[in-house]
Formats: sequence, C-alpha cells, structure tokens
Amino acid sequence: MALNRWTQGAALAALLAAAPAFADDSTVTIGMILPMTGPSASTGKQERAGAELYLKEHGDTVAGKKIVLSIKDDTGAADVTKRLAQELVANDHAAVLMGFGLTPLALAAAPIATEAKVPEIVTAAATAMITEKSPYVVRTSFTLPQASAPMADWALKNGVKKVVTIVTDYGPGVDAEKWFGETFEKGGGTISQKIRVPLKNPDFAPFLQRMADDKPDAVFVFVPSGFGSIFMKQFVERGLDKSGIKLIGTGDVTDDDLLGDIGDSALGAVTAHHYSAAHDSPENKAFVAAFEKANNGMRPNFMAVAAYDGMALVYKALEKTKGDASGDALLGAMKGMSWTSPRGPVSIDPETRDIVQNIYVRKVEKKDGALWNVEFATIPDVKDPYKASKH
Repeated sequence: MALNRWTQGAALAALLAAAPAFADDSTVTIGMILPMTGPSASTGKQERAGAELYLKEHGDTVAGKKIVLSIKDDTGAADVTKRLAQELVANDHAAVLMGFGLTPLALAAAPIATEAKVPEIVTAAATAMITEKSPYVVRTSFTLPQASAPMADWALKNGVKKVVTIVTDYGPGVDAEKWFGETFEKGGGTISQKIRVPLKNPDFAPFLQRMADDKPDAVFVFVPSGFGSIFMKQFVERGLDKSGIKLIGTGDVTDDDLLGDIGDSALGAVTAHHYSAAHDSPENKAFVAAFEKANNGMRPNFMAVAAYDGMALVYKALEKTKGDASGDALLGAMKGMSWTSPRGPVSIDPETRDIVQNIYVRKVEKKDGALWNVEFATIPDVKDPYKASKH
C-alpha cells in the first residue's frame, strides 16, 4: 500500500512537472470542476451559468490574455475530481482551478493545487477548514460558521430558547451544528437534540418525528444546496409547518433556485446567508436580470453569485499582475482583493484566503405571486469565525 501511494505521488509529480510556465502564454485556462450530473447537479448548473455570465459581460480578454473556461463534470466523486484536476493542470495547462460543489471534492483537488502552485478557487464547498488544506486555496462562496453563528444570535434575541438542530452528516453540517449550537448555548439557549442525517439517500421523516415529540421553539436546519425541497416536503407532510415550531437555518434550505418548487410551505422560514436574489442593490438587480435573460428565466442562487465572483477575482488578479498568470503572482494579487459583488461589498482575507462579506437575516415572503428570501437585517463584514477563533 505504501509503495502504491509513493508510486502515485511520483506519477503526480511527473505529470505536474510537465505543466509549462504560464508567463509567456497568451491564454489563461480556468478549469472549472462541477457536479453537472447527480444529486448536486443544481449546483453545477448555477455555477456554470454564473461563470459564463461573467465571461459574457466582461469579454474573454483581460490584461492581454485570452480567457478560456474549461468545464468538467466531477459526477460528485472525489476520485474523478482529483483526476480531472490533474488533467486540467498537466494537459490543458490550467492556470486556475475553480468550482468544487462539495467539501470532499474541494479537498481532493487541494494536493494538486499545492504541487502545481495553481490557485484553487472554491466557489461552493463551505466547510471552514478547506482553505487550511493548501496555501493555494481561495474561497468566494462562504463558510458555514459565517452563516450559523449569526443565526444563533438572531434566535436568542427573538424569544427562541429551545432548539433541535438537524444537519446533513458531513463537514459543512458538522460546522453548522457546532457554530450554531455553541453560540446559542453561550447566549443562554438550550439545544435539546442534535440530529445528523446521512448525505446519501437522505430521509428526514424519522428524525422530524423525534423533533416534533421534543416540542422545541425552533428547528435549526442545514442541508446542502439542492436538498431543501426534500426537507421542506417532509416537514409539511408531518404538519410541522402548522405546529408553531419556527424553521430557522442557513440559506441553503431556502435556496433561491428551489423556492418555487418548495412552495408556500417555506413561507415564514428565517435564514442567515450571504446572498439572496432579492438583495436590494443596483448591482444585484442588474445581475439577476442578466442571469434570468441568459438562462431562460432561471433565478440565480448563492452558488451562481459565488462563481460569478470567482471569475471576477481571476480578472481583477490578472489586471493587478498585468497579465502574469503564474500561480504565486495570481495568489498574491488575490489576497486582500476587494470589490462590490451583487451580494454587497466583499474582500479576500489576506491571512486566511476566505471571503469577508455581509451576512443577511432573511424571511421567506411572497411578492407578486413569487417566493423570495427578503432581507431584513445585515451583519456587516463577517469573517469566518472558525479561523478568527484560532488566531
């Protein structure tokens, strides 16, 4: 086994050594690895549309370099992601890797980014520790602690004293459970149950019954993007929407892309997140209109805006380096970068390479016959609390 690992490592090193220097290359390839099929396909669809919209709006040339977007389907598998990352760097000479719909996939690519010295821009996966796995990882999505801790603060200030937490049992869910729970308990609240549901083939029904028997003031929920409709359907089937139990969580559960499918059962759900398609700014109104026009009326969600901003980060970094697309030059330019996103003001923390952004508290409301996550409170310039707690 040890020999096999050594052989794989040597093969990887040889493969990556074949990748040329980028300084004289007139093309900058962005290798985008996304779940285009499988249960997380909605993430891939949104991310692809966000990246392609940025390319369409800003052109395919920046700082004298032609931008090529090469999109690959990871099928939701870590081994496929790793192979694709290797091929993109060694064969396609990708200067940037981008995407990564789930945490295990972002982690699978991290050694490639390190070995090849190629920035890995995470535009989806939200487990806090991902940026610690390679000095070349930069994130434009969010971390679960960023959204979960503010949700706990809001609950404490609004009469919620007893909560059951239900999370999907993988990295982001564990982060959400920990940061909501610890913040809530520190403020005097009680977590009466901590329930974890499998990532594969999730069935919330038995867990929801356990929660109902407990009669909490609220249920705090985290599910990955695309899974919210399953949870909400089962929540309503058990009559919990009429039980007086508040539904609170991170914005994944009331994903803008799925609100129409979820229907009126989502009304009144309160979530904390970094983006809503209803965000009231000129930049976002223009973004939503352009996105819907380019995608047959599809509403952008937080995955779309993260990919749009991932592209913005690459363009702005290339402008700053005057076209130098070598990994260390790009990475140096990305650290500390700030700009105005459709979600509001954002920047890249130069220490952690995580995004700093506003977190909004939102409530699902109906406007003009459609459901929206309507923001009613803003927590400005939120850094990832996990990293902040370590420094």
